Amino acid sequence: MRSDYMLDSTCDRKYHSDYPPCDWKQVEYNTIAAGFYWLGPVSGDIHRYVFQELGYDEQLKNLPENNALAGLSESLIEAWRLYGNPEGAILFVVEKVSYNICDQRFPEFKIRELNPQVKVIRRTIDELGERSRLNQNGELVIDNLLINVIYYRIGYEPASYPTQKQWDTRLLLERSKAIKCPTIHYHLAGAKKVQQELSRPGALERFLDEKQVEMVRDIFVGLYALDINEEGEKTIEMALKNPERYVLKPQREGGGNNIYGAEIREELLRMRDSKERTAWILMDRICPPITKGYMIRPGASTLPPILEMVSELGIFGVLIGNSEEILSKKQLGHMLRTKIATANEGGVAAGDGSLDSPYLLD
Repeated sequence: MRSDYMLDSTCDRKYHSDYPPCDWKQVEYNTIAAGFYWLGPVSGDIHRYVFQELGYDEQLKNLPENNALAGLSESLIEAWRLYGNPEGAILFVVEKVSYNICDQRFPEFKIRELNPQVKVIRRTIDELGERSRLNQNGELVIDNLLINVIYYRIGYEPASYPTQKQWDTRLLLERSKAIKCPTIHYHLAGAKKVQQELSRPGALERFLDEKQVEMVRDIFVGLYALDINEEGEKTIEMALKNPERYVLKPQREGGGNNIYGAEIREELLRMRDSKERTAWILMDRICPPITKGYMIRPGASTLPPILEMVSELGIFGVLIGNSEEILSKKQLGHMLRTKIATANEGGVAAGDGSLDSPYLLD
């Protein structure tokens, strides 16, 4: 999983003046296909190399260690071992064409490096529909190879399931005894509606003690329901009055789906009398401090200009367990994305951002 955060600063904004300056706030929580396990750490390696080339060895201590790739790979091996079949494999469920291949292949390479005994196979959901089955014990078998662990690199958006055949394949995988990363339960737990419900008074108290509740709630911004009731109407009126203050979010993953600014008013007026609005939440907009720097791109013929930029920090973690106990839980590492300040949705994949490294100061 990956939990994403941005600094929320009172220095550069008009709203949320009751928040402390430069406080970390949660953007979202990703439980499926959370990427940049390799590109996050390797960005730090690049910056360390540049520091050394420039003779800034003393500053290397300010670049924190990042073991996200090793942590993910070790956790997948741990799940493979817990399944109890040394002949089984780890399945990566992948796209037909992956535009993030330089990040996605490295967990596979790292697994081989850490434990050559573990076999990793990659299959698309269409290939799985043709070549997978459950044996009499409910175990997943692909091409006569038993699968210990399923790691989803796709499946987080409706486009992954264009026909009933793909839905049937997902159901087959879920019904199997293989350890899933994630199960459908944890997949749905990453939905924006769940994030919004957990922010309600009394929700966190069901799971955490008082001190933990205070720490977790401190990272939340306002999250508001758009249900068809009095509460939902108040949310809509609030958003129509100050749309620039909020972000409108659907129950979607993968980026490029949120709505900002004046478009929020248009969308809310369009679906105000429809049940469609209940599939969205409204969230306070986080206004991070703006930094200035260079963004290095391939093919540039001139020196890059100095840009105004904002950053988003992702913290990787793993949880292995069943309905009765947690067997393993740990923080694995981090990644930092920096994008131009004027881009609402645009990130690394859209070409408006880059992988970056945190530089720690006292």
